[in-house]
Amino acid sequence: MTPIVHRSSQSLATSPAACPDPVDTATLPRRFVTVHGYRRAYVLCGSGPAVLLLHGIGDNADTWRPVIGELAEHYTVIAPDLLGHGQSDRPRADYSIAAYACGMRDLLSVLDVDRVSVIGHSLGGGVGMQFAYQFPERCERLVLVSSGGAGRQTNQMLRFIAIPGAESVLPLLAVPGTRQFVAMVMFALRVFGADIGRDTADLARLFESFPDRTARSAFLRTLRGSVDRHGQVITMLDRCYLAEGIPTLLIWGARDAVIPVAHGRVLNSAMTRSRLEVFPDAGHFPHRSNPDQFLAVVREFLSETAPASYDAAQWRKLLRRGPAATAVAETLEA
Repeated sequence: MTPIVHRSSQSLATSPAACPDPVDTATLPRRFVTVHGYRRAYVLCGSGPAVLLLHGIGDNADTWRPVIGELAEHYTVIAPDLLGHGQSDRPRADYSIAAYACGMRDLLSVLDVDRVSVIGHSLGGGVGMQFAYQFPERCERLVLVSSGGAGRQTNQMLRFIAIPGAESVLPLLAVPGTRQFVAMVMFALRVFGADIGRDTADLARLFESFPDRTARSAFLRTLRGSVDRHGQVITMLDRCYLAEGIPTLLIWGARDAVIPVAHGRVLNSAMTRSRLEVFPDAGHFPHRSNPDQFLAVVREFLSETAPASYDAAQWRKLLRRGPAATAVAETLEA
């Protein structure tokens, strides 16, 4: 697909509070704010146009550690721990994609940030697309990294965990020796060259939170809102046409064993003005395995595209027109 490239300059007003000292990438210290009675943790650093970084399921803002420092040299970077993740509260609450998008809208409002470019990984990509759909007036650009929502296929382990009753297995990760066994299995996968083995270090990092009961509960509620035994149950394909005015960059690892690169190509086809970048040796975490390449592609995209301009009349026109028949067919088949 031909990328959409604009040469005009960026502009975005951010509050003085959004321009703290440079981030300590060794610790990524969190700030905290209460929204709807729940404590939200977030990293805030840099200055300039605002960029919102959204992590994947079971993860937290630390996933952006390899790239956040350099992004903060030119942008105001906001990297939250989504509700139920990291150092944010883990209440019994709504963990749907739509609820996460609303949570990001409200967090940004509390921080006096009106418009952002969104970079979302995996689940965070789905949240980012939902944010752009629900609040188009607040989204300047989209960067979807190994994003969910473009097809049914996903890793078999996620399908298993999504099955009712499978939650009884997760507490076993707290049993002495279990995590060591999991680490050995992951090491073997890496040694034997399995695609999933490319992400063993990051997957092990995610497993570290599972022995915590509230973390498991939030993880399962989030997972079951988007995955069942048949695979992904949510899709963005039926609404991709609404993003035609939003500059969009898709980044995928060619060896992604969680959400296959074929999903990136489907999205690239559905989002006709998007640009797809495939990292040949990367798995599901290209921002971590290939940070220099990731930064080069993202910085070029942010600097060479103009922020989207929301027009309510055009939005209504798009809604009345609806998606192309091919997009509907792809959604039904996904």
